[in-house]
Amino acid sequence: MPSSPKLFYARPSSKSRRSTVLIIVCTILGLSAVIGLYKMAESGLSSGCRAVKPLSVSVTWDKSSSSGSSSADTKDKGSKRHKVMGFVGVQTGFGSAGRRRSLRKTWFPSDHQGLQRLEESTGLVFRFIIGRTNDRSKMAALKEEVAMFDDFLLIDIEEEYSKLPYKTLAFFKAAYALYESDFYVKADDDIYLRPDRLSLLLAKERSHSQTYLGCMKKGPVFTDPKLKWYEPLSNLLGKEYFLHAYGPIYALSADVVASLVALRNDRLVFRMFSNEDVTIGSWMLAMNVKHEDSKLLCQAECTASSIAVWDIPKCSGLCNPEKRMLELHEQDVCSKSSTLPSDEDE
Repeated sequence: MPSSPKLFYARPSSKSRRSTVLIIVCTILGLSAVIGLYKMAESGLSSGCRAVKPLSVSVTWDKSSSSGSSSADTKDKGSKRHKVMGFVGVQTGFGSAGRRRSLRKTWFPSDHQGLQRLEESTGLVFRFIIGRTNDRSKMAALKEEVAMFDDFLLIDIEEEYSKLPYKTLAFFKAAYALYESDFYVKADDDIYLRPDRLSLLLAKERSHSQTYLGCMKKGPVFTDPKLKWYEPLSNLLGKEYFLHAYGPIYALSADVVASLVALRNDRLVFRMFSNEDVTIGSWMLAMNVKHEDSKLLCQAECTASSIAVWDIPKCSGLCNPEKRMLELHEQDVCSKSSTLPSDEDE
């Protein structure tokens, strides 16, 4: 808002009546301008800021295309792709309303203006990513949440845990269709994130245009069907997984996502494994990408340089995330420490 208007008083002059008339005219014009601005502001407030463009978008896929590439119908085909440094898709589900509430009370902005300020300060766009369900009550509740917070990217795929690899591919395609971004980041809704530090990591100079960025790991392949991360195709993998990023957060550069977008929607060119992070990792092996390992994306506690915090290796995110998210945010080292570590921290 502009500062309070200052009033300037002209000193009486005996030289000429012309200057007095000029002052009166200027004063009248100035008051008219102030009144006009007040009326415009009043009109804008009474309309409920209707001129603000909605941020949430629903994406469906055009499967009629005979070409090898896919196209997204965003109900706004005349618009150009919005250029940003990074698009961060926070993967969420219909049973995660509580997690979203905790996120909006901590590092994820809770209103339209906050999201725009975060984009301006970091170059990153943040949206919740969710699919669809046949449950009408859940879809109705989602519609109300979208109308209230306007921070979703809705994709045309069934929201189901067993279909996370498919949802992840749909997310990258939708994000690429809407945003011209240097990096596309997949994040889960149960991690504590520092957007300012993530921005610096993505902005780093790189010699390789095809980058797969994450906290890299290897580990045993789970062959027991009773285990959560059981892999039915374990016979193709051997006893140990190949190098790949932990699932809670990783990023793909624009060139990598462009290659994924070229895949057809109605048939699978690459193999889908049971686990989403393994699936993406296997695709990266088939592509000429640079695996960039950053342990700052998988910290068990907040530090002066941590980017993503979650309860590794106990949980694949924060354990009891609705509560832990708020607890972490209360810690100054998590929410109030500077973007770059000081000399004392190093």
